[in-house]
Amino acid sequence: MIKFFFGALLLLVLFASCEKDIDFDLKNAEDVLVVDASIESGQAPLVILTKSLSFYSTLDPALLFNSFVRNAEVTISNGARTHKLKEFATPLPGGNVIYAYSLDSSDLATAFVGAFNTNYTLSIKAEGKEYSAKTTIPALTKVPDSLWWKPAPFVEDTNQVIVMVRTTDPPGLGNYVRYFTRTNNGPFLPGENSVFDDQVIDNSTYQIEVDPGINRNLPIERDSIYFKRGDTVTLKLANIDKTTYTFWSTWEFAFQSIGNPFAQPNKVLGNISNGALGAFYGYASAEKTLVIPK
Repeated sequence: MIKFFFGALLLLVLFASCEKDIDFDLKNAEDVLVVDASIESGQAPLVILTKSLSFYSTLDPALLFNSFVRNAEVTISNGARTHKLKEFATPLPGGNVIYAYSLDSSDLATAFVGAFNTNYTLSIKAEGKEYSAKTTIPALTKVPDSLWWKPAPFVEDTNQVIVMVRTTDPPGLGNYVRYFTRTNNGPFLPGENSVFDDQVIDNSTYQIEVDPGINRNLPIERDSIYFKRGDTVTLKLANIDKTTYTFWSTWEFAFQSIGNPFAQPNKVLGNISNGALGAFYGYASAEKTLVIPK
């Protein structure tokens, strides 16, 4: 493997030495709206609006926090009620603020939380433009039947363990899921590869290892694929529709391919109209908790 790596590197150097340099004139594209909108069973809708960043931008906290889109008109409908969301500000240490849109407690007559087997429409008016998207919270057809732990294989540290889940896929293709894990009192985090279809496991009961969710804003640690003795682990299994599956599968592929010159070109497939980026997605969720003894 090492010989192959250095051989491939040598070929790249040789090709580079005999090829002509090509300069691309990359234009600064106009900012577009980026939408991260979700609704989960039993939970209030949550919408975060930001502006896309220039290819030439130097990322820093000030640039990121200044990218939030403020004072937008955001409404969500479940077919029976239409509710105008309210903008909320959440202060962070260091003086930064995160802005998001959710239920307006002063208008509870039209407010609602996510429900199984329900369709939703999102409408956004921001900076003189209008956008829309639709999603579904599907029926709750897949739940984690049982969780258990085993010593981590091929490692000397006996404190490290793996978690297994058993679940049943109902008959008929098209049962998509996304999973998250929470360790102790931490937040729910999606796995590195968090979405799955049922083409291989349709209409079967199966068991599979559950990798811990990861925080993509932090470097991934070497032992992040294991849980530890003494952890309390909660698995959230979210049933999703095909559009949500497609968005997250293409998003995760693109994220993992950044900086890889051998990765194939990939486009993240969202569902927001009028040229906006991102997606509006729904989760039909079920949770199960495992306490791993010390």
